[in-house]
Amino acid sequence: MGFWKTLLGGDAENPEEEKKNADAKQFDLLKYDGVKAMRMGQFDYAVKCYREALKLQEDLEVRDYLSQALIHLGALAEALAELKTLHELTPDNAEVLLQAAHVAYMQEDYEEMEHLCQQAQEIDGDNPRVHYLFSQACVQRNDVIGAIARLTKAIVLEPEFSDARLLRAQVLTKMGEVKGAQEDVDWLMSHHADHEDVVLAAARLAQAKGQSTEALSLYDKLIDMNPFQLDAYHERGRLRYETGDKKGAEEDMQKLLELNPNELADVSGDYSAEGVEQHMKRVYSAINPFGL
Repeated sequence: MGFWKTLLGGDAENPEEEKKNADAKQFDLLKYDGVKAMRMGQFDYAVKCYREALKLQEDLEVRDYLSQALIHLGALAEALAELKTLHELTPDNAEVLLQAAHVAYMQEDYEEMEHLCQQAQEIDGDNPRVHYLFSQACVQRNDVIGAIARLTKAIVLEPEFSDARLLRAQVLTKMGEVKGAQEDVDWLMSHHADHEDVVLAAARLAQAKGQSTEALSLYDKLIDMNPFQLDAYHERGRLRYETGDKKGAEEDMQKLLELNPNELADVSGDYSAEGVEQHMKRVYSAINPFGL
C-alpha cells in the first residue's frame, strides 16, 4: 500500500516522521529569527525564540546565544544558569566556564567566580585568561597576594596580556610596591600610551611616588584625551588641593558637579569663600585613588 501511495503521489511518510521534519523546520526558523533579533538589538524576542527552539531540540549554539541575549537584558542569574547547563553538556570546554565566571563577576558574586575559575583551571591550567579572571575575584575579596600571583602567572603565559599588566600595576600601586608597578606601567605606556586606563594608571603611580608635577601632567593629558573623564577630575582636583592649588581644586570640583551631579549630590552648589574649602575636604577625602 505504501508503494502505491508513493507512486500515485500520496503521503508515504508516517506521522512520527512528519512531526520530526516539521519540528526541525520550526527549530531552524526559531534559531534564525533569534539570531536576526539579536543583531537588531531585540533581545527580549531573541530569548523567546531561543527558549522555544530548545523545547524542540537541544542545541549548544542556541543555548550559548540564549546566555548572550540574557546578559544583554541584565538577566544575569538566568544567563549563569544557562552557561552552567552548557558546561554540563560540554564538560571539557573551559571557555564556557570563563564566560560563566565573567557573569558571576558582573553579579559581584566573587565566591562563585572563584569556584568557576577553579573548575576552568582543572581543564586548562595554561590558559592565561583563567588566571586573569581568578585574579579579578581575588582583588574583590581583598586577597592582593593571590591576585598578584595569578596575574604574574597570566603574564608569564602571555607576556603581552595588557589587561593583566594593567591590573597588576593597579594592585601593586595600591600595595605601595611602586617599583614593580613601574615596570608594568612602562610596558603599558610603550604599547598603549593612547589608552585612557593606561594613562590613568601612570598618573596614579606618579602620584603615589610623590611626583606631583608628572602626575598633574598625566591627568591633564587624560582630560585632553577625554574631557568627560571623571576619575581624572577627581584625582587631579585632590592633588591640586593637596599641593595648595585650591583654585584649581575648586575648578575640578565644579566640573565634577557639572558632569555628574548625582555622584556628589551631598555637596552643595554654594562655592562661597567660606564654604568651598569644607566642600573640597569632604569630596577629595572620599576619593579612592586606586580605582579598585
